[in-house]
Amino acid sequence: MQKHILLTGASGTLGRVVAPRLSAAGYRLRLSDVKPFPDPIPEGASFVQADLADGAAVSGIVAGADAIIHFGGISAEQPFRPVIEANILGLTHIFEAARQGGQRVVFASSNHAIGYYERGRTLDTRDPMRPDGYYGLSKAYGELLGRMMFDKHGLESVHVRIGSCLPAPTEARHLSTWLSHDDLERLLIAAIEAPETGHAIVWGVSANAASWWGEDDAARIGYVPQDDASRFGLLPEPGDAIAQRFQGGAFASDGYSRDD
Repeated sequence: MQKHILLTGASGTLGRVVAPRLSAAGYRLRLSDVKPFPDPIPEGASFVQADLADGAAVSGIVAGADAIIHFGGISAEQPFRPVIEANILGLTHIFEAARQGGQRVVFASSNHAIGYYERGRTLDTRDPMRPDGYYGLSKAYGELLGRMMFDKHGLESVHVRIGSCLPAPTEARHLSTWLSHDDLERLLIAAIEAPETGHAIVWGVSANAASWWGEDDAARIGYVPQDDASRFGLLPEPGDAIAQRFQGGAFASDGYSRDD
């Protein structure tokens, strides 16, 4: 039977990338965002406009779905209050609705949950989180929320620490952090179709030769990346010394006030 997938944040950059791909892969989609969907609705899909801060609205869009891909929320560094409303309150509504309905949640976490590790250090998902701002902090919260929901309620979730998901890498940092659109599709389908996931954390990254990110739960869900940023050769290194020092790049340098 065709799986019915709720995709939140459908009108955002990555939502617009994955919606037609998942539709073409045979999934029946319910798209949702606080903003209208700007593209033609994929065949067999529907769109429901909803604010994630509205718990009742979230319960409504979750009902009847087989799984949730949660891309909704703010995707850039902003002051604390808007991040709370979009990324923490909204995410909690998603998980609470999924707990009641029993749907697996595939959560768009971020490399910015670990952005204050220095470049060149290879991490695994057991390393402590070191968010590089309020945005990264909200993603750390999401991973911990998923952990609690699994330990307390048995709710499965896959937390994808997305790197730099672009058609092609454009700067030196991306040689380590790039996630191709094809690999993003592979990762999401693996997260949906895995027989069991538990609470899984997976680096949202392609098979880059220069990757800073190692052991994770990719094998548990069957994700095998196929692309590699190294084929693009040398790329420019933008940003100040702080951006070039930390894995989070410009997010790490935004508002940085230490005098070292």
